[in-house]
Amino acid sequence: MARLGLSQEEVKKMGNELSSILDFFKSLDEIDVSQVTPAFYLIPLKNVMREDKAEKRDKKEVDKILSEIPSKEGKYVKVKEILK
Repeated sequence: MARLGLSQEEVKKMGNELSSILDFFKSLDEIDVSQVTPAFYLIPLKNVMREDKAEKRDKKEVDKILSEIPSKEGKYVKVKEILK
């Protein structure tokens, strides 16, 4: 919560709410599920993957898109750093 920019009052409130949520989940440990059959999915789940390949674009189309971008370097879009 330190990086959310909350006031001390908001941090205290959120901390109390988070503690309540965690206490609830902790109470679930007390439930006897030894006689419960594990759940399963009726529909098989799988990842849908596609081949990662570049597509040819018309230069005019690319130039128009790049002209609308506020921060760029060459043909690359510049974005804020999210990982350090």
